[in-house]
Amino acid sequence: MAPPSSRTPPRGATGLLAQQAVGAALARHDTLAGLLQRVADSRARLAAVQAVLPPGLRGAVEAGPLDETEWILLVKQAGAAAKLRQCVPQIEAACVAAGHAPRKLRVKLSMPG
Repeated sequence: MAPPSSRTPPRGATGLLAQQAVGAALARHDTLAGLLQRVADSRARLAAVQAVLPPGLRGAVEAGPLDETEWILLVKQAGAAAKLRQCVPQIEAACVAAGHAPRKLRVKLSMPG
């Protein structure tokens, strides 16, 4: 068997390169660039509130849609959603304290898959 070519990207790198190419293409389109910005903002909000999330839920919470009026956090289990809803005031306060514009926070169950 011949050794791999030095020009062949390492395993897994092709997926990363494809993601980067798609991201660059999306950034050149105004509407899609706005969508990418909202996704990045939603993820930044989630990172900013990690400290106020219950430790057992930190890995179960995903950043969801963000628009001008609300931000949605997604969880896969109803029990986790109920517990997270109890923390909404603390999460909203942590977002504002981190410098994010105030948004109404909603917690929703994510669809399986």
